Amino acid sequence: MKRVIAVGLAVMDKIFGVADLPREATKVFANSYREIGGGPAATAAVAVSRLGGQAGLWARVGEDAVGRRIIEELLEWGVAPCVRSVPGALSNVSGVLVDSMGERLIISYTDPGLDADPSWLPLEDLATADAVLVDVRWPQASAAVLKHARHLGVPTVLDADLAPDDVVQQLVPLADFAVFSKPALFQMSGVNDLQEALLRISHQTPGHVGVTIGQNGFAWLEGSTLQREPGFRVTVVDTLGAGDVFHGAFALALAEGNNIRKAAQFANGASALKCTRPGGRAGIPVREEVERLLITEGAV
Repeated sequence: MKRVIAVGLAVMDKIFGVADLPREATKVFANSYREIGGGPAATAAVAVSRLGGQAGLWARVGEDAVGRRIIEELLEWGVAPCVRSVPGALSNVSGVLVDSMGERLIISYTDPGLDADPSWLPLEDLATADAVLVDVRWPQASAAVLKHARHLGVPTVLDADLAPDDVVQQLVPLADFAVFSKPALFQMSGVNDLQEALLRISHQTPGHVGVTIGQNGFAWLEGSTLQREPGFRVTVVDTLGAGDVFHGAFALALAEGNNIRKAAQFANGASALKCTRPGGRAGIPVREEVERLLITEGAV
């Protein structure tokens, strides 16, 4: 089993199923409800565990009931948490609306009282990892981990999603693989053309740059040439967590020695299957399901 350490956000998602996402101020009546852990790094770590890897998560929570439940659930999913409970702080929570087409609207809260200091992290443990994945929601820790992992020669993946200020711009040069969401790619590059956007960002980093594009799969640069790995057409039930699953699966595939195309195939399959199931990380597939999909679709 290859070991992947994920670093960043852990939250508790409060998920409401609704017929349609609201487009104006109104009252919305839900047809379903559940609570389950979420967050980019945390869900990616769960994906690593579900897909046959050994997963660790470095994160922060508040010293409250929500934080205790976040840690308990990570253990239930087979993730080894290295999580600091910050006295007097509230844990991260998100309110999530998921409509009948599987699209979602997320309202997220992070307590500014959560101490951002990463000095307590056991950076020496990175030497035991086969890959590292960081998100942009705890940039101080992500920067420290990316720098130390590069020093050790451990491959790193950045979940380059939308973030305030210039957080993504600071982290991209530190990562071996910067995997963007399309909105974050266009925001950082300042252009809305996929290849031109990737080219502009590639000039700012010695690593690889790519972007997830939903059902259209994954695109990345080899030199200045745009490469694509198509996604899988599925009936979408819930897209919540699909990007996080992609990043976790991609990091695990790299840890196992796969090239970018093979890693993208595996990650596309895992995220596609997740979209066919409700409940955020509750819908993450196991490895056998992903491998079966890849064989059925002729991707292996």
